[in-house]
Amino acid sequence: MDKPVITHSQLANSAIETLSRPQKALEAKWFYDHRGSELFEAITQLPEYYPTRTEIAILEDKAAQLARFVPDGGILMELGSGASVKTRILLDALPRLGAYMPLDISGEFLQLSAAQLRRTYPGLQVTPIVADFMQALPPLPGAVDQPVTVFFPGSTIGNLEPEAAIALLQRIRDLPQVHALILGADLIKEESRLIAAYDDAQGVTAEFNLNLLRRLNFEAGANFDLAGFKHEARWNAELARIEMHLVSLRAQEVQIGAERFRFETGESIHTENSHKYSHASLSQMAEQSGWQLAQSFTDASKDFSVSVLAPTVA
Repeated sequence: MDKPVITHSQLANSAIETLSRPQKALEAKWFYDHRGSELFEAITQLPEYYPTRTEIAILEDKAAQLARFVPDGGILMELGSGASVKTRILLDALPRLGAYMPLDISGEFLQLSAAQLRRTYPGLQVTPIVADFMQALPPLPGAVDQPVTVFFPGSTIGNLEPEAAIALLQRIRDLPQVHALILGADLIKEESRLIAAYDDAQGVTAEFNLNLLRRLNFEAGANFDLAGFKHEARWNAELARIEMHLVSLRAQEVQIGAERFRFETGESIHTENSHKYSHASLSQMAEQSGWQLAQSFTDASKDFSVSVLAPTVA
């Protein structure tokens, strides 16, 4: 098994840096330890969480059209693959695919998912890559002479600040042999539906958010009292994004290593953003990062989009 990408010191150092900001924060990438990955998969099945089932419906309806952007013998590379549930829809439509390369930060979960895929698709080469796609994308395993189509579903692009999203799209654009990018993006809609999707009645999203503090306690030696914080989802209309926060329920102090952090009642830790898009903002983001919007598919209600981006020819 590949060595873990994340170390205790990296997690602790990141948390100390982001909790020292005027608006205390934690990087969303730390959500995805094994338990966090399991909880996120559970979130995708919630009745309030429309993005997953809507994107799956689009992929099922448009699989044959999307398959045209993956050349025979080519490579399908997925960023933030998780359990690769949506990918199976594409794999079923790609009988002549050369290889599938799932990339994810959660090494143990990734290896389990890859093993399951090998059993389901015994003739397919499955090469998992344990990496953080927010850093420099690693060289693809082996000598890559085949065209590479990148699959980035789930509106994960929306978790990034606009500058970081453009930078990531530019890094994907610079991959050797890159042929196309299939990008899932959530669209702007009424606030009530957005809030419900990120603050479900069963409390699974709250547990997912709080698991970040549990992970800090377990891996970075922190002493967060999970009962002292509550999950909160907020709609920021100006920036067109949902924000997830962990709000302190009382005045308290938390320690990570030698560092101490004071929380006032009501003070929050900003843990994640989920930007929502329009067709115009998606097109603009593509153009700024070296892509052009080749095709875009939405559901009937225009809740979600699956777009195909092609590299801009200089």
